[in-house]
Amino acid sequence: MIPVQGLTGARVVVLGLGRSGRSAALALEAGEATALCWDDSPDARAEAKAAGLTLHDLSRREAWEGVASMIVSPGIPHLYPEPNPIVASAMAAGVPLDNDIGLFFRSLATAEWNRFDKTPKVVAVTGSNGKSTTSALIQHCLEAAGRDSQLAGNIGRGVLDIDPPGDGATVVLELSSYQTELARALTPDIAVFTNLTPDHLDRHGGLGGYFAAKRRLFAEGGPDCAVIGVDEPEGRFLANQLSEGNGDDRVIRVSVAAKLEGAGWGVFARKGFLSEMRKGRQIASIDLRGIRGLPGAHNHQNACAAYAALRALGVPPRQIETGFQSFNGLPHRSQIVGERNGVVFVNDSKATNADAAAMALQAFDRVRWIVGGQVKEGGLGALAPYLDRVAKAYVIGRQARDTALLLGDCAHDISETMAQAVMRAADEAQPGETVLLAPAAASFDQYDNFEERGEDFIAEVQKILSTQST
Repeated sequence: MIPVQGLTGARVVVLGLGRSGRSAALALEAGEATALCWDDSPDARAEAKAAGLTLHDLSRREAWEGVASMIVSPGIPHLYPEPNPIVASAMAAGVPLDNDIGLFFRSLATAEWNRFDKTPKVVAVTGSNGKSTTSALIQHCLEAAGRDSQLAGNIGRGVLDIDPPGDGATVVLELSSYQTELARALTPDIAVFTNLTPDHLDRHGGLGGYFAAKRRLFAEGGPDCAVIGVDEPEGRFLANQLSEGNGDDRVIRVSVAAKLEGAGWGVFARKGFLSEMRKGRQIASIDLRGIRGLPGAHNHQNACAAYAALRALGVPPRQIETGFQSFNGLPHRSQIVGERNGVVFVNDSKATNADAAAMALQAFDRVRWIVGGQVKEGGLGALAPYLDRVAKAYVIGRQARDTALLLGDCAHDISETMAQAVMRAADEAQPGETVLLAPAAASFDQYDNFEERGEDFIAEVQKILSTQST
């Protein structure tokens, strides 16, 4: 745990007692502050009380007396579409808002660091898509290279739950827009912006507000090095704002849409090959085509961003390539589950809309596609250009027959259940094909969440693989 610094003796309200809220409260107490905790959920309050935390009813008029600040959990709105009533009360009382990310950055460095040969580094990754894979890939490659590292934030452990980093260590953080928007301290050594697509627009008051929340990591934090995906206008604008000129090595531009040339530092991928360019010369390259844990253009973008951050940390290209080769992907995101007789089984249950499923389909040449669930507004029309890759679709879900009508002339089987879909796809698949779960739909008709759906797919695949081994 990282004890919170600078608030010794202070009374600090913690609103929201999920993972980050409980972690923040315990870290405040470890730093000799008084954490005053509240959550609208009686169950969450009971768990906090059982953990020894102090509950503080924020509905009382005197609740804000002597309060130094309030730590707000990510899911609680503080501005759009409208402030949470308790947050509004805190602001009316003049109580400053912060979150666990702000506490982390204000508390990470200690006097002990003066004795380190190499000061620990923080790499913070944000963006709309790919930030989880990019963060995990950076940490995996550091670990593979024998470097001390930890992964936290929106993925893995809470930021205040990690161990204080040691001499020369690296902390890799995945940060959502909810986290970057409110943190009062943002000081990463390396900051990564993967891309920007419309998301969480209600929470941020539109696309401009969403981009502004991401931009704070760079504008407020002033990282020593910024890795910027420049395939969207927002990324190009951000790179332009941060750079003092074309040869400014503090900005590394990343692309999977264009070859990056010129005097600057760039990393791009074309036709499956990653290239590092610096001062107009190619420094290194990696053939990504055979790396099973990073299939498709979207993962090649993640690989470019991770590569750039690792190079900024001083990791040699060959060590990065070795790390890429051993990366198996994240659960439910292009996750390779197994292989039988030349057929690969891939779990991309996180592909809950047509755009995400399109990326998954593009990653493989010949697909046995498991699709279906609660299809979202817009249907499956965005997938039409990629259906030529589909040998056959296996439609699941309570509305499987209605979903099948959206597939047009694509050959399909109305399987309804995951068990039927996996069994039929495995029986019919030919060597060189991929059995792919990329539902292009929400999971809630049959599962509580996409993770549960993905675990069901994995369980059914394991039955197939275990049958082969016996």
